Amino acid sequence: MDEQKKDFYQKLRADIKKWLEEKTASENTWTEYIMLAPDLFHLLTKLSLDPDVPASKKVKIAGIIAYFISPIDLIPELLLGPVGYLDDIAATAYILNDIINEVDPKIIQRNWAGEKDILVLVKTIIANANNMIGSGLLKKLRKTFGY
Repeated sequence: MDEQKKDFYQKLRADIKKWLEEKTASENTWTEYIMLAPDLFHLLTKLSLDPDVPASKKVKIAGIIAYFISPIDLIPELLLGPVGYLDDIAATAYILNDIINEVDPKIIQRNWAGEKDILVLVKTIIANANNMIGSGLLKKLRKTFGY
């Protein structure tokens, strides 16, 4: 992982850890999903370097990595804290689903550092994306990333 991605990953983990220690985190319906953000970001960086991932998919992965890192997106982390990663998480799930549908799912699984089954998580996030971020934002994400 290059330095900028590594620094972002470490900052993301620290921000979410701090947020989890606050009372508001336990009151948030989407805490379980927000906790996945660092592992999803890590997965994206690993897939971007994996020789078995087609170049066409790496372009989409690069777009999501840039979206994760960008302070300006549909749900800004600067204003909302880690709750602002919900759109990043939803977009990541849709891109991962696109990749899973075209390459061997084992490629995704071998790059996944998280504890739960990534294939199940992707389906669960997609099933809840509309409630998680709202249909209007979901439509904008779909238009932005072409899924």
